[in-house]
Amino acid sequence: MDVDPTVPPSGTGCAECDAAGGWWVHLRRCAACGHIGCCDDSPARHASAHWRETGHPVIRSFEPGEDWFWNYATDRYCDGPPLAPPDSHPADQPTPGPRGRVPADWVARLRNRRD
Repeated sequence: MDVDPTVPPSGTGCAECDAAGGWWVHLRRCAACGHIGCCDDSPARHASAHWRETGHPVIRSFEPGEDWFWNYATDRYCDGPPLAPPDSHPADQPTPGPRGRVPADWVARLRNRRD
């Protein structure tokens, strides 16, 4: 398993969404390099794109109160070690987030997107 428990997260939000002014539904943390990306329910799906670009298959939820790991390569939950803190985005950051960038019609946008 490609996991480095000593690497801290890359930030408090999806790196690519933050750079582009986008928004996300939930956040995922790469267990190998700490990259924070948005989940596959988010418009841009940066966490799984990171896996395809880097070959880092194991992620951990970066949501408060969640400690599960997922392996994209096996398409299954998996076990993993404690990772360097913090374990999640700040508790006062809304989900979806970030505050001020989530469109009022976000549910309809997700429902109407074409995969």
